[in-house]
Amino acid sequence: MRAVVVERFGGPEVLTLVEQEQPVPGPGQVLIRVLYTSVNFADIKARHGQYHGGGAPPYVPGLDVMGTVAALGAGVAGFSVGQRVIAFPATGSYAEFVLADAALVFQVPDEVAADQAAACPVVGLTSYKLLADVARVQPGEAVLVHAAAGGVGTTALQLARVLGAGLVVGAVGSAGKEPAARAAGADVVVNTREADWPDRVSEATAGRGVDVILDSVAGRVTGESFRCLAPFGRLVNFGDASGEAGWVPTIDLHGSCRAVLGFSLGTTRRHRAQDLSAAAAAVLSFLAHNLLTMHVGREMPLEQAGEAQRLVEERASTGKVLLAVSE
Repeated sequence: MRAVVVERFGGPEVLTLVEQEQPVPGPGQVLIRVLYTSVNFADIKARHGQYHGGGAPPYVPGLDVMGTVAALGAGVAGFSVGQRVIAFPATGSYAEFVLADAALVFQVPDEVAADQAAACPVVGLTSYKLLADVARVQPGEAVLVHAAAGGVGTTALQLARVLGAGLVVGAVGSAGKEPAARAAGADVVVNTREADWPDRVSEATAGRGVDVILDSVAGRVTGESFRCLAPFGRLVNFGDASGEAGWVPTIDLHGSCRAVLGFSLGTTRRHRAQDLSAAAAAVLSFLAHNLLTMHVGREMPLEQAGEAQRLVEERASTGKVLLAVSE
């Protein structure tokens, strides 16, 4: 089978297309014929050796797949060969066949198109967990989403509305990405390159601030975001795309009853896989009922995995970048 391998840490040029043996499912595993995989920012961090839990080269990159069940290992129930599924594979997803633990495989409803399903595993489940389970967004609350033109951003903006948010604010890092945030449902879009962006959030909320902030940027953005957080508000950090840690003065927490929380989908997959089944069911149901639309920015063949990662790394894409693996 064809697979993409990271031969060494470095730039997109280290991704190489190779031939590997097709894996065989062991007990509790599902073999999946991959139709699509997606490019996530974690793939880029792993390629540079900066992703927590990432492997050492050579390895197959990638976190999620959409495909069909090819074979079942001993003890696996509830799936059948040919069934459409999304999954988080055990050892990388840039390949024609992957193995996944049955607990991390989820059936795709017939109503959901293949590319929509392919775009949803990482960004859909991350967005749902952030909003519904970690921040526990309440009806009528105001939500601010950073990196609002990206895969998680465009998904979280929509899910915030589905979950009852009253005001949805999208924050982007360049003027060129504002249209994508608006198209995904942001009521207000701010550019964090502009010094007065926290003031614009304050104006949009009549001086009160937002109740929930989703921060995958960190660095200076975290401190600036905290200025926008209302009393009893929750700031959830789930990444540091800027490469810098963010800081919040603890003296500003207890008096205002504000909270800073953290989330990692990777940690949840490894240690609490059972916590993802409800999130997957909810996201796939939203897709099936047209309450959520995944923004697919680009679809490229597996052979162009390096170029696809370059687009994501240079923030030259919006929405999800998919790799088409099999027909």
